[in-house]
Amino acid sequence: MAKYDLDTLRHSSAHLMAQAIMELFPNESVQLGIGPTIENGFYYDIEMNAKLTDENLKQIEEKMKEIIKRNLPIVRHEVSRDEALKLFAERGQTLKCELIKDIPDGEVISYYTQGDAFFDLCTGPHVEKTSELTFWFKLLHTAGAYWRGDQTRPMLQRIYAACFSSKEELREYLTQIEEAKKRDHRKLGKELELFIFDPVAPASPFFMPKGTLVYNGLVDFMRRIYVKYDYQEVITPQILDVDLWHTSGHYEKYKENMYFTQIDEREFALKPMNCPCHMLMFSHHRYSYRDLPLRFADFGRLHRYEKSGVVAGLTRVRTFCQDDAHIFIQTEGIQEEIKTLMQMFFLVYEHFGFKKIKIGLSTRPETRVGSDETWDNAEAALKAALDASGKDYFVNEGDGAFYGPKIDIQVADALGRFHQLGTIQLDFQLPERFELKFTNQNSEMERPVVIHRALLGSLERFIGVYLEHVAGAFPFWLSPEQAVIVPIKNELHLEAAQKLAKELKAKGFRVRVDDRNESMGLKTRQAQTGKIPFMLVLGDQEIAAESVAVRKYGEMKSEVMPQAQLFETFQTLDLEKVPAPLREV
Repeated sequence: MAKYDLDTLRHSSAHLMAQAIMELFPNESVQLGIGPTIENGFYYDIEMNAKLTDENLKQIEEKMKEIIKRNLPIVRHEVSRDEALKLFAERGQTLKCELIKDIPDGEVISYYTQGDAFFDLCTGPHVEKTSELTFWFKLLHTAGAYWRGDQTRPMLQRIYAACFSSKEELREYLTQIEEAKKRDHRKLGKELELFIFDPVAPASPFFMPKGTLVYNGLVDFMRRIYVKYDYQEVITPQILDVDLWHTSGHYEKYKENMYFTQIDEREFALKPMNCPCHMLMFSHHRYSYRDLPLRFADFGRLHRYEKSGVVAGLTRVRTFCQDDAHIFIQTEGIQEEIKTLMQMFFLVYEHFGFKKIKIGLSTRPETRVGSDETWDNAEAALKAALDASGKDYFVNEGDGAFYGPKIDIQVADALGRFHQLGTIQLDFQLPERFELKFTNQNSEMERPVVIHRALLGSLERFIGVYLEHVAGAFPFWLSPEQAVIVPIKNELHLEAAQKLAKELKAKGFRVRVDDRNESMGLKTRQAQTGKIPFMLVLGDQEIAAESVAVRKYGEMKSEVMPQAQLFETFQTLDLEKVPAPLREV
């Protein structure tokens, strides 16, 4: 049995790195922030004048190994608050002093020494001497991080490190990082001409023609799913009077993430979500129990202010579209509806190749609306629905929406990284706030329950996640270019290529003819780099036989195929735009 767990080893290594930095930069007045462990290693936030480079990271690694060899004793010390403040103030560690002042009264204050020269505030535990840190670590990169996550505070330098208990695990992780760099959706988006970003609209993507084809392909995909599951699509305004957001509670609970404007001396807000609009629409009609469940779907554009420090490519943006829907339902129908939703979600995720799926039940947050009794009922209803679904799930305490608990669904990509996509939120609050009613079976007025749900989630985020999952190689039905046709050399070949392209386009396929005066080798490489599913080559032999030389993406050899068979192949692949269980027999 190992003497120390991996978390203890990683935390001790964070101190080791902090000591190495202070020894390497004695004249930089290094301020130490925090150095916690994370999933695959640790990091440390520091403040110093010098900007750390990749070369510095190598130097820090070597210094860490040197300190390991010194076999320095690591000792825990417990002190009073005043003693701790005096100790760290004498070393000029003002960030540590701030942390000490925030430690609650009665809580033990401790620090650790490594040898005679280095000490750091910490609760522990740690290894007993530096020579016990004989496992595998690698400093990865630096990043900016606001002190204590507050953008009004100083920007520190965060040094990330991977750390594992074996050389093999470290090597496997570093290989995964390199593969992740190749799959980075920002890199692929640029290479494949899918989208761009520009400072004129911070954190707001511009989708190029190819990216728009993918985007619209996902919308069309969801519309086909909606037909099978009885959703009705609606369209709602972008800018709405703030009175609506007061009614919904968003103004009081969410306004720091909203954009506001003045029109005709009235205050309006860009909508950050669709739900108040759908509540309003429901309130304008008289519905009965026979109309329920009523499922409103909306692809409306949403705007949310995200701090500049957290936006990232397509996965965290300020303007986006969700495959959003709100289901108005009777209380007794909750479990059956959520059971159907879980079937729908898993059907779609597996169709996109996501096999590992995790489900979390997020309960009431500290800031919320509604009575505890209502929250008790909502949480019990969701838990019962999950239990009835037969799916494994974990409880995520305090992470619900301000108006209700929710089910969050995460999927693992090809590299094993989990991403949250779908959410199912149970809401008793907004129907109350909007005074929604329907006529029940006894001809009495009853309050509906609303289920908020998004399956793909933000389309922008889904595209970013999916791009990395498939490394940019979209399935045939979703690929912006499904085939490129290459005539070998003469006018006869070009004429045949144009004829084939016309026939394929008439059948609804996205193809083009590459008639540039370039070598076949260059055209082949570019077709592969562009991750185009099919490259179709036409020469004398193919024209004479009414065939085509077909080279699939990722394959080295071509296959000669009759053109009639090519049409059938494309039509079969195009059927995948609908999951097999939902296709018409």
